[in-house]
Amino acid sequence: MFRFIAALAASSISLAAHASCGSAFCMVNNSWSQGATTESGTRLDLRYEYINQDQPRSGTNKVGVGEIPRDHDEVRTVNRNWVAALDHAFDANWGVNVSLPVVDRFHQHIHNDPDTGDQEPETWDFTSLGDMRVLGRYQFASHQHGDGTARMDLWGLNFGVKLPTGQFHEKNTEGEPAERTLQPGTGTTDALIGAYFYSLLPLRNLSWFAQALYQAPLNEREDYKPGSRFGIDVGTRYEASDRLGLMLQANFLQKGRDKGLQAEPEDSGGTFLYVSPGASWNLTKQLQLYGFVQLPVYQKVNGVQLTADYALAVGISTRF
Repeated sequence: MFRFIAALAASSISLAAHASCGSAFCMVNNSWSQGATTESGTRLDLRYEYINQDQPRSGTNKVGVGEIPRDHDEVRTVNRNWVAALDHAFDANWGVNVSLPVVDRFHQHIHNDPDTGDQEPETWDFTSLGDMRVLGRYQFASHQHGDGTARMDLWGLNFGVKLPTGQFHEKNTEGEPAERTLQPGTGTTDALIGAYFYSLLPLRNLSWFAQALYQAPLNEREDYKPGSRFGIDVGTRYEASDRLGLMLQANFLQKGRDKGLQAEPEDSGGTFLYVSPGASWNLTKQLQLYGFVQLPVYQKVNGVQLTADYALAVGISTRF
């Protein structure tokens, strides 16, 4: 039963970034795609995400492009993200996870000229490094054996920082800077703190986890301070066979409004809830493929923001 091989760590992208222009990371938590272990070791994970945000929303309601007047009308943002994460467990208690995304983003909106009344389509298309996250952990473990059934419970604390490694001066071909909410980096250093719990259930080959993570910026950068975020992930995993694992997650995010002269506080922040079914396939004992589809259950945004009908995440993970 204890054949799980993944290290315990907060997912490098378990909290999504939502903003008026629609920049986003998928909220699926892939840290538990292989289960859990108390053994030391290193895990390398590479993940690809696709999120097409083409639905303007106000509150909980879908609206049309330009239906609610703004200085620019959001049309579409396509996010294609690559996220590399390296996780190392020093021993049964201490570990660290370092992740770095590469953001491939296309954005389109319509600028409404206040003087002439003309509508000018504007686009941005860039690929750039995003913000690095360094997340440490300290975990506790308890083992119980009874009636011939093995059980393992793990819980722990997460703590770390998001570093301002991402670009936040991207421009389009006309030299127009992208909105700060669209940039691959925020320019700020953020504190991260959270906790998690993992348990093997009495039912054979079934486990579950719960994880919470709070992120708060520690500074403002060039008249912009992103809103704080609080996320909760709850999920279960069923070992259908020696190679196949079936997974189901619920992902919740509460995001505060952005602040600063370069922010859009009236059109940022909100409350989001997703359900994310997925599966994993063990190619070998050390190498695994996994994939998730993330579907919105509840989306309530401040002002007008772009949202997606679904998100896809696929990845490969290996331990050495």
